[in-house]
Amino acid sequence: MEQNDVAVFGLGYVGCVTAACLAHLGHRVTGVDRDEFKVQSVLEGRAPFYEPGLEELIVDNVARGRLTATTSAAEGLASAGIVLIAVGTPSTSNGNLGLDQLERVLEQVARHLPARAQPVVVAIRSTVFPGTCESLVSATLGGSANVSVVANPEFLREGSAVADFLEPSLVVVGGSDPEAMRRVAALYGPLGVDPCLVSLRTAEFIKYACNSFHALKVAFANEMGTLCARLCVPADQVMETLCRDVKLNISPAYLKPGMAFGGSCLPKDLRALNYRAVRLDLDLPLLGSILPSNHRHLERAIQAVLDLPAERIGVFGLAFKENTDDLRGSPVVSLIEQLIGKGREVRIFDPHIQMDRIYGTNKNFVLSAIPHIGRLMEPDLDQVLEWAEHMVIAQKPAPELLVRIQGRGRPVLRLTGAMEADSR
Repeated sequence: MEQNDVAVFGLGYVGCVTAACLAHLGHRVTGVDRDEFKVQSVLEGRAPFYEPGLEELIVDNVARGRLTATTSAAEGLASAGIVLIAVGTPSTSNGNLGLDQLERVLEQVARHLPARAQPVVVAIRSTVFPGTCESLVSATLGGSANVSVVANPEFLREGSAVADFLEPSLVVVGGSDPEAMRRVAALYGPLGVDPCLVSLRTAEFIKYACNSFHALKVAFANEMGTLCARLCVPADQVMETLCRDVKLNISPAYLKPGMAFGGSCLPKDLRALNYRAVRLDLDLPLLGSILPSNHRHLERAIQAVLDLPAERIGVFGLAFKENTDDLRGSPVVSLIEQLIGKGREVRIFDPHIQMDRIYGTNKNFVLSAIPHIGRLMEPDLDQVLEWAEHMVIAQKPAPELLVRIQGRGRPVLRLTGAMEADSR
C-alpha cells in the first residue's frame, strides 16, 4: 500500500473519524484543530466525543505512532503531501452555507505554502456548494502550480461513522488533475471500493444529491405511513414489500434526468392518493408536490424549445415514453400544443406510432389535444431531418436512430437528459 503523510484540518465528527481511520489504514496522520481539548484528547488516546469504535482506533494508532494532533497549522503541514480539510459549513440565518471556518483554515494553509518545496494536494471533505473549490479554495491558495485542489466529500453518519468509513459504499474524488485525484483515491485503496473519479463540481454536488435523496426517502416513508395508518393498512408491510422490488423501487430505475413523466398510471394514482388524503383531512405536502413539480419540469422543457432560434422544429418521440405507442398523458403532446400555439411549425416522428392504428382512449386523447395530429406525423425520420431547422429529442432513440439524427448535422436539443443542447 502507498503510505502517505496526511494532515487533517478539523477534528470534529468528520475530521477525527477520518484521521483515525486513515491512520488505521497505515498512513501517517496529523490532526490539526484550534480547539486544545480536541487535540489533547487525541494525544492522550481519547476520543473528543462519543462515536462507536473511534476511541479504540485513536488509542491503537497513537501508540503505533501513526496518529498525532496539534493546534499548529505549520506543524501539521510540515511533512504532509495531502491535506484534508474537514471543518464545519453550518447554515446561516438565510439558509446559505457558512464558510467562515473553511476560509480561516484556507488562509492558514496559504500562509505556509510558500515555505514548501514539495507539491501538496488539498482535498475538501467539508460539504460545499458547486464552484466553491474554484472560487474560494483555489483563489485563496493562490493558484500555485505546486498545489492541486480536489473535492473528496464524506458519507459518514454519526453513530456509525467508523463503520461507514471502513466499509464504504461510495468514494468520490473530483478534480482536474488526474495525478492529484489518483493520490487522494489511493488513500482509500485498502477498503476495496472502486473510487468515482469525477469533475470538481460533480464531486461537490454529489453530497447534496445524496443527502436530499435520503431526506426524500424518510419523508416519503413517513407520509406513506401516515396515510396507511388512517386507512387501516399496515405501513410496515407496505414499505417492506415495496423494498423487495430491487428492479424498479430500490434501484437506479427512474433516477435519470429527463422528460417529465406521463402515461395513464403515475398521474392517475397520484391524483387518487392526494384526493383521498384531502378527504381524510391529512396534509401530505411531499405527496402533494409531485404532480406540481412534474408540471414545472414540463414547463421548463417547453420554454427551452420555444427559446430555440428556429421556426421549423422536428420532434423525435410522441408517446409518453420509448417503446410504446401509448399517447395518454404524454408530456410531448402538451409540448406540441404549446409549439403550435406559439406559431412554430412542427413535424413529428415516432418509430412506434402509426395514426391509423391508434384507437379508443389513446386516439381520443391525442385528437382532443391536437385534432390535426395526423398532418404533423411523418412516417420517415429522414423526411423530418431534411425539413427541420432544429431537432428536439423528446424520447430516447434507439442507437441506430440516434446515429442517423447526429449524422444529418442538424442542431439538437435533448429533453431526455438534463436538457442538453448539441452543437451540431
